[in-house]
Amino acid sequence: MKKINNFTYRKLRDKYEFIKREKNTEAYLKYKLYIMLAIYTGIVLVLMFMADYTFSNFSNPLVKWLKLRRDVLFFLVFIIGYITIFNFYWKKPWNYLREIINATHTIYQQNDELVELSKPLKEIEQQMNQIKMSVLLSQQAVKEAENKKNNLVMYLAHDIRTPLTSVIGYLSLLKEIPDMDNSQKSKYTEVALDKAQYLEKLINELFEITRYNSNQIKINFEKVDLYYMLLQLKDEFYPLLSEKGNRAILKANESLTIKADSEKLARVFNNILKNAIAYSYPNTEIIISAVHKDSKVDIAFRNYGQTIPEEQLSAIFEKFNRLDEARKSDMGGAGLGLSIAKEIINLHGGDITVQSKDEVTTFTISLPTSI
Repeated sequence: MKKINNFTYRKLRDKYEFIKREKNTEAYLKYKLYIMLAIYTGIVLVLMFMADYTFSNFSNPLVKWLKLRRDVLFFLVFIIGYITIFNFYWKKPWNYLREIINATHTIYQQNDELVELSKPLKEIEQQMNQIKMSVLLSQQAVKEAENKKNNLVMYLAHDIRTPLTSVIGYLSLLKEIPDMDNSQKSKYTEVALDKAQYLEKLINELFEITRYNSNQIKINFEKVDLYYMLLQLKDEFYPLLSEKGNRAILKANESLTIKADSEKLARVFNNILKNAIAYSYPNTEIIISAVHKDSKVDIAFRNYGQTIPEEQLSAIFEKFNRLDEARKSDMGGAGLGLSIAKEIINLHGGDITVQSKDEVTTFTISLPTSI
């Protein structure tokens, strides 16, 4: 009997250790209860054997009285012990439940305090901490989105107000001085027209980026001769390149083709090359390259100019972003060109990245060769 009991105890103990390692709280408590009951039963049985031995060697009245009531006494000991053990382990789940309920308040607090639970609840603790991290990230994302929205409104007001103020100013002068010299009048009219056209361009870009964000733009995929498109781009920008003494160099295989929307892809290349020219040192080269890699094509625009700070690189594709912190609204665009370029590339299933180091800035567009 003792060998069987020891064997059973070892099996329970091994199972208990396994469950404990697996952090299964329910099974952990269950097997711990079984082990405590087995230990308690063993102790009571040993006491019964000892009592039998004691009762057989003594014959005084008290021993006789106890011997007659031995079964009742040990039955009461069993019952009281089992009730005590069950009561102790019955309270455990409720204590754990209260612990978990209290920990839920920590999840939604906006701080870095992590949930800490008892050892048997470590698995739940990990899950609750993961939930808390998700909540904190969501709250942070909401704050960032709100900040971006506020910045967008501020930048929009700034970029619209500047040309509008110029238009109103020049038109007011023309109204106040009706006998103004014709050459001066022509000059003011031309400036006002330029500012009005810039304002129209800004509004059109805003409508366009809104359409991209709301998925209202349809991509018409067709076979595109990538080499010819880049060559044509290089030739079209020759006058603008010549103004600063810059030169564009194309490095690409003449047979390179991809599946894309040629009109929208040309818009992307225009925006990136225009940006490269604007921020290039005078009399430097702008390298345009296209390389086929596996199932995609990498198109890179590399120019030599001031290194873009890391904090500006991370926001370079955001709306209304410009590399100049003063955000001058000359004819440099509304700061939406790169944002539109990114939206177009995303719709093509591609990716656009930028690197800037040691006065070399490279925009890289990765596009799948087929859709």
